[in-house]
Amino acid sequence: MILPIKIPDTLPAVKTLEAENIMIIPEQRAIHQDIRPLRIAILNLMPTKIETETQLLRLLSNSPLQVEIELLQTASHESKNTSKEHLLKFYKTFYDVKNERFDGLIITGAPVEHLPFEEVDYWDELCEIMDWSANNVYSTMYICWGALAGLYYRYGIPKYPLKEKLSGVFSHFATDIYHPLTRGFDDVFYAPHSRYSEVREEDIYKVGGLKILSKSDEAGVYIVVDRDCRNVYITGHSEYSRLTLANEYHRDIKRGLNPNVPKNYFLNDEPSTLPIMSWKAHANLLFANWLNHIIYQNTPYDLSEL
Repeated sequence: MILPIKIPDTLPAVKTLEAENIMIIPEQRAIHQDIRPLRIAILNLMPTKIETETQLLRLLSNSPLQVEIELLQTASHESKNTSKEHLLKFYKTFYDVKNERFDGLIITGAPVEHLPFEEVDYWDELCEIMDWSANNVYSTMYICWGALAGLYYRYGIPKYPLKEKLSGVFSHFATDIYHPLTRGFDDVFYAPHSRYSEVREEDIYKVGGLKILSKSDEAGVYIVVDRDCRNVYITGHSEYSRLTLANEYHRDIKRGLNPNVPKNYFLNDEPSTLPIMSWKAHANLLFANWLNHIIYQNTPYDLSEL
């Protein structure tokens, strides 16, 4: 039996996920089930919030565990790309939930790589959230810029600008195939990247308690964890849907940025073709492992015991 994700009935993602045959439990039915769902908060820093919601909910649904989602936005930054009506209806701020506890937290990427961390307008609030998560969240997953921000804030690991944008789908390998988070990974698997900066292996190795679980010869460090996987740092975008990199590429073309064609993505590198989605299985397994082997197997039933 597949137990579905619990999300508000009127969230735009519902229609998309139902069309993909992903089970979603109505709020009223979930209330009457004798199950404690995993409570997962998503701090959505992406400008295209509805698209990001759908991508993450798609992956969080691929598990035999019931998951309850709380969508969060920053209070110190006003989103210009998502309607105020949507944000008011479906989102809370950290200050609304800071007295609550969660099994998991996802901190997404954000298009602010050109700025030093301290110059991001919601940096102080993000630092407060990362501090709060240490005692109120069992495991936090940081994605792309979120991963760079987390590694910098917690360990002082710097980000380095790349000569050009790293965009495309790259091959990766696991450095520990027996770790719970990488269990079942293929010898070679694929994940999208879309970023202008990187962290480097040598800086991570200098820090005690961190482990690189996966990397790429071309895209560099991919997955970093601490000892108990209370913090999971992912520099790529495994959650991306088939057309996300294509949309970013065509958006940058319209802006006159002359971007490179995303690597290993379009058939014969021809942007007019339908992109090849080669990372779906990896993405589903990564999130399923995080929910099951990292969170469900370790988080206390009573979250007050965190």
